[in-house]
Amino acid sequence: MRRRQRRSDCPVQFALEVFGDAWSLLIVRDLMFKNRRTYTEFLRGEEGIATNILADRLVRLEEDGIIARDEKQGGGVSYRLTPKGIDLLPVMVEIIGWSAKHDPRTAAEKRFVRRLRADRRGLLAELRTDLDARWKEERA
Repeated sequence: MRRRQRRSDCPVQFALEVFGDAWSLLIVRDLMFKNRRTYTEFLRGEEGIATNILADRLVRLEEDGIIARDEKQGGGVSYRLTPKGIDLLPVMVEIIGWSAKHDPRTAAEKRFVRRLRADRRGLLAELRTDLDARWKEERA
């Protein structure tokens, strides 16, 4: 993990240093929920990330152990969440739930939000199982 000058030992500050900017969270979202894996797929996201920002955030997330970079056979690169990145699942789900509650224009799927409200624990377990299986498959 890359060494940074720490501002404090506050756990919130630590988390913000690792994944606390909007672009980093959107890359985690894309890997976690939208099955985007390549630089080009991230660029095509609806938020319109600039190429230099995307390149920087991918490097940062990799240095911090949130994502891993995989060289594809025949050329090209893909990215995947590491176990440390997968551990962000509850945070991401809470952000989605909070946004669905407070943003009348949310793009969160209604079915997902209903399930989150009715069975948060079950939804998290199911998503975690899927992410863990995908991680094992992508490493093979």
